[in-house]
Amino acid sequence: MDSNKKYWKGLEELNQTPAFVQSSKGEFSEPIPVEDVLSEEGLSTKTPRRDFLKVLGFGVGAVSLAACQTAPVHKAVPYLIKPEEVTPGIPNYYASSFNGQSVLVRTREGRPILVEANPNSVGLVQGTESATVASVLDLYDMTNKLQNPQVDGKDVEWAKLDATVSAALNKAVQAGKRVAIVSRTLNSPTALATITEFTAKYPGTVHVQLDAISYSGIRAANQASFGTAVIPSYDFEKALVVLSVGADFLGTWLDGEEHTQDYIKNRNYKSLEAGKMSRHIQFETGLSMTGTNADVRIAIKPSEEAAVLISLYNEVTGSSLAGGIQQANAAKAIKLAAQELLKNKGQAVVVAGANDVNIQTLTNAINVAIGAYGTTIDLANYSKKYQGSETEFAELLGMANAGQVGAAIFWNSNPVYDYYNGEAVKQALAKIDFTISFSDRADETSSELNAIAPASNYLESWGDESSKVGYYTIVQPTINPVFNTRQPEVSLLTWSGNNTDIYTYVRNIWETQILAGSTKSWTDVLQTGFEYKGNAAAASYSFAGNAGAAAAAATNAAQSIKAGDDFELALYESAAIRDGRYANNAFLQELPDPVSKVTWDNYVALNPKDAERLGFGEKSTATVKAGDFEVELPVLAQPGQALGTASIAVGYGRTKVGKAGNNVGVNAFPFAQVKDGSLQYVNKVSITKASRIYELAQTQTHHTIEGRNIVRETTFAKFLKNPGSEAGKFSDDHKSYDLWNKFEQPGHRWVMAIDLNACTGCGACIVACNIENNIPVVGRDEVRRRREMHWMRIDRYYTIEEDGQDYTKEDDIANLSSFENVKVVHQPMMCQHCEHAPCETVCPVLATVHSSEGLNHMAYNRCFGTRYCANNCPYKVRRFNWFNYWNDSRFDNYLNNEFTQLVLNPDVTTRSRGVMEKCSMCIQRIQAGKLHAKMEGRALKEGDIKMACEGVCSANAMIFGDANDPNSEVSKALRSERIYYVLEEINVQPNIGYMTKVRNSFEA
Repeated sequence: MDSNKKYWKGLEELNQTPAFVQSSKGEFSEPIPVEDVLSEEGLSTKTPRRDFLKVLGFGVGAVSLAACQTAPVHKAVPYLIKPEEVTPGIPNYYASSFNGQSVLVRTREGRPILVEANPNSVGLVQGTESATVASVLDLYDMTNKLQNPQVDGKDVEWAKLDATVSAALNKAVQAGKRVAIVSRTLNSPTALATITEFTAKYPGTVHVQLDAISYSGIRAANQASFGTAVIPSYDFEKALVVLSVGADFLGTWLDGEEHTQDYIKNRNYKSLEAGKMSRHIQFETGLSMTGTNADVRIAIKPSEEAAVLISLYNEVTGSSLAGGIQQANAAKAIKLAAQELLKNKGQAVVVAGANDVNIQTLTNAINVAIGAYGTTIDLANYSKKYQGSETEFAELLGMANAGQVGAAIFWNSNPVYDYYNGEAVKQALAKIDFTISFSDRADETSSELNAIAPASNYLESWGDESSKVGYYTIVQPTINPVFNTRQPEVSLLTWSGNNTDIYTYVRNIWETQILAGSTKSWTDVLQTGFEYKGNAAAASYSFAGNAGAAAAAATNAAQSIKAGDDFELALYESAAIRDGRYANNAFLQELPDPVSKVTWDNYVALNPKDAERLGFGEKSTATVKAGDFEVELPVLAQPGQALGTASIAVGYGRTKVGKAGNNVGVNAFPFAQVKDGSLQYVNKVSITKASRIYELAQTQTHHTIEGRNIVRETTFAKFLKNPGSEAGKFSDDHKSYDLWNKFEQPGHRWVMAIDLNACTGCGACIVACNIENNIPVVGRDEVRRRREMHWMRIDRYYTIEEDGQDYTKEDDIANLSSFENVKVVHQPMMCQHCEHAPCETVCPVLATVHSSEGLNHMAYNRCFGTRYCANNCPYKVRRFNWFNYWNDSRFDNYLNNEFTQLVLNPDVTTRSRGVMEKCSMCIQRIQAGKLHAKMEGRALKEGDIKMACEGVCSANAMIFGDANDPNSEVSKALRSERIYYVLEEINVQPNIGYMTKVRNSFEA
């Protein structure tokens, strides 16, 4: 062997040849020379053991190493003494909770690598939103998080910090000043208990809750209408008619995932086969994810929201309040909607998105008239989310400015960034004697304070949540704290003089309070992850408010944003970044917006006709100004945007969040304003053309199907007459010829059915696929070059409506007078695993081959990047690695360093430069499911295998399974008369079937 060594070169040796190094300059990060790692005698003394392990493929041996690059490796696989609960190669699952969602955390060799929905949760959401799935990445944000407590910007020990804080708190109490705790909404029984103990120790402590996105208007309206200041629960499963005025209830409004889970049950294939489908009418300014799923959508200005509700109230109750809508399309839709609401009393609901007490009061009056309370709306089992109060926070700022606050603690709160008047917050902070934050990093607020007590990630913590009355979820650690951090609850207990460890503290609360009278034990809770104490009886309510006064006040308020040539601005939350707290998560930054498909930016959305009128073209930017505040933003011509309006997403423009999120987009929170004690997200703005050129990074720039039969639509009335309406064979039916022999698949045949009625376009499946399959983030510039690496995408197609006609071709659309009224279809698209796959025939090295179970496999070792397969794929679902994204400093969105590579799934190979990749149907999960069944000595059964995309979908839009099992759910779904196959006319015989989109429109 040694004698032949000079004739053999490995890839690492070839990597060091002068020719290769010269050709790869600027393309790869600096390689580690093999001769610096290995010598004839063994390990070179020039190389740390960390780099030696890295070259050998071990990566970072343990998270403790990731915390300190100079630390020795304490553990590596295989273990010398293996922990009892860890078996290399076998995942462990822990029940936990994130934002009130019960989740399962999958760990491998002690590393959390994936967060999925808890399928066993009773009464809770059995799906996850994109932020929940992506939250595992935040654990490994080693380069931006604080590693130690800080006082005056310098690292200190916890003992020093605790002494400093205790002295400041005692000084404040002795001086007769208040101690303030400022937090986002806290619904954790444990967290609230620690605040109670802290308040007992420091009398006069005030706890102020402030949410960046406020729902105080709903609580205030319910107090005036029913005498209870709560946010109700909405049961969309019981609603056969849903009318929304500006509420993105399937996306960012309140509990989008819970609403989706219920809403879809009246619209999916099972409901349709039972002959039932709800009707959804949406009035809104900008095209939201909820609006894209509506049966009827009417574009209105923010100033017209009150008018819509006044007209609806008049139609439903027979009243004649002044201020109704004048727009013809809206008025017609309201008349028809009112008839539907009255016909379905007790099975209908109206929701409004405005944080305005008068608009919400009108909504309450309408819901009482249609019998919604006690059926579709539940005030007894109310939501515990969004308890923030702008009024209380304003009072706190006033006390601080008056010198009455001696100490302030900020818990998961960043008002310098996300409060509409961040400068006012800064001024007030300067007048408080001592300030401290529990932030895990020196963010916009923490960097202004005296000290930081860095909080542990939720995956490192003990705790709980109760997002709704009767529901409790546990938070348990899946890994020891990586850095010298601790939970905020522990800090409060320490400063209160209580030295109980947090595990014991949480367990005591559960055993003495939450589980009292339950048959569950503490061990049961750790295994199931939740406790459901049952619902209180929902009740109907009589309306005690004043609809007339609310209508008059809302009409007057609407007049204040109608002014000359100014645009009416509507602020909204991005489905991924939300209010900005997730801005440093690269997976979320690269997740395409459900509607615009823009990544890595916010923008000002204008109706295409308004953009044309103002002279905005592609890559144009605009100056948006309200009062003394102005920003410059890229312009996006967005179909569905109401004429004379503009929409901007909040949550962007962070400056101190981390490498991925810093300076991405601009901060739009200052456009908000407080009126009548509630935060309002509408304003009037001037929009003028700016000189800068800026290209948005969009993953989809085509909007129509150009007459191709890619997406198929029908109406509910047509479906009832003919369930196969619009879903039949390709219209140009012709004799087909096969160039391949039929594959024999005697065992399993893996297929998927996708219900276009169920898919809302949220994108959680994309994030789950990315994390499960180690798909890299490539950044804004690569997305601009159409080089995103997502294995699955959700295509969005428009049908523009005008004068009762539908337009789908660009030449027709160009002549439209308005782009306000649009219909939208979301179509998940991934590798179709064709039986006659055109990619397989053109690969010169058989890198892509067909399996005996109906899957199109990729052998990465064989692929050398001819890209013939991508050229030959009619679905354009293959991705090419232009660069070594996982190991190139130009793509370091904190995802290609040794720290965040700890999130990688060891069951899936990370692909290198020059390799083609695509959806594998999570082959690693298929193999694991088969192995598990084999070990138990049984056949595979339904539910043993779930795809990553399927497992996170709240709508159950994707159904995966074995087509050779006639009783499997996917087999039943594929027998639906709505099933069709995309581009079936070219006879590639895909294994993924789609169900025709059905709309329950008035025209039907």
